[in-house]
Amino acid sequence: MTPELVIFDCDGVLVDSEALSVSALLGMIELAGGTVSEDAAYEHFLGKSMKSVREILGREFGLEISDRHLTAMRVDLMRKFREELKPIPGVKEVLPKLGRPCCVASSGTLERIRYALDVTGLLPLLEPHLFSATMVKRGKPAPDLFLHAAASMRAHPRNCLVIEDSPAGVAAARAASMRVFAFTGGSHASNPTLKARLASTEPDFIFADMLQLPDLIAGLGAREKAS
Repeated sequence: MTPELVIFDCDGVLVDSEALSVSALLGMIELAGGTVSEDAAYEHFLGKSMKSVREILGREFGLEISDRHLTAMRVDLMRKFREELKPIPGVKEVLPKLGRPCCVASSGTLERIRYALDVTGLLPLLEPHLFSATMVKRGKPAPDLFLHAAASMRAHPRNCLVIEDSPAGVAAARAASMRVFAFTGGSHASNPTLKARLASTEPDFIFADMLQLPDLIAGLGAREKAS
């Protein structure tokens, strides 16, 4: 059967924000006295909550991130969002056509999710069904956030489809026993290493054009009926 609930990640799936987020993150790391390459930032931090990012920076890079560093990064990121953030092409047209409940489950804070959707004009299409990693104990790649979103939307995990752009997000959907499509249409997704890592997580399907999503969902139901 076709999914009864579609769960969207936000960054890199609904809004083209990953490059902006990584730029702000690298600025924070520099402020804290560290140096991390852009490729390493995508490898270690893409799709993960700030709590997890902070822990990884301390454990693997020996960097202590203070509340002052976090505040500076958030101010910088909100400015970048306000001045530069765009919706993923086609997403405004696609959301009303899906014909089933949708929600957002993102590693960002609820404030950041709402702001990103607001400045791109997507908020009226998705509010109030917004879920943040701050609402659960463990962020992606743990399944907690997706399971919380499904329970809140009264959907069984096996009847959910997740749209993700990061290996951590795909792993979280798999751990939640949900089907998952990997989206590679964000401006950051041209990175061949990132594409290879995403493919290695074995999502149900990989696609780059958001306008294809309604047909892909319909095709998912048709393939299951045939099998």
